[in-house]
Amino acid sequence: MTKIAILPISGDQGIVTYCAVANGKRSQGATAGAALDALTSQLTEEESGTMVIVQSRRPDRFFNAAQQDRLAELMERWRSCRDQGKSLPAEEQAELEALVDAELDASAARAADLADKLKR
Repeated sequence: MTKIAILPISGDQGIVTYCAVANGKRSQGATAGAALDALTSQLTEEESGTMVIVQSRRPDRFFNAAQQDRLAELMERWRSCRDQGKSLPAEEQAELEALVDAELDASAARAADLADKLKR
């Protein structure tokens, strides 16, 4: 099953758009659904089995405030580089990918925690 992260992006004028990320692919949209639709159109047949879990963006024990802040900072830098036709420096790109992976792992841990609570 393909894990997809959808991240809100605050623009310069306060307009929020969304970035969907999975398996090294990215898309953006005006809504989370638009970003998801744009990303799923890029997925292969093998990657097309997806599950989407919507969660609040508040820090928690799975993905803390410092991680959220750094992810937001790196996403802003990534967008700025993209808009200039550049790439993030390799170290920052690796950090961004690690944080996206950590957020995906946190989502899985939250889902497992929720499933455990629903069994009670």
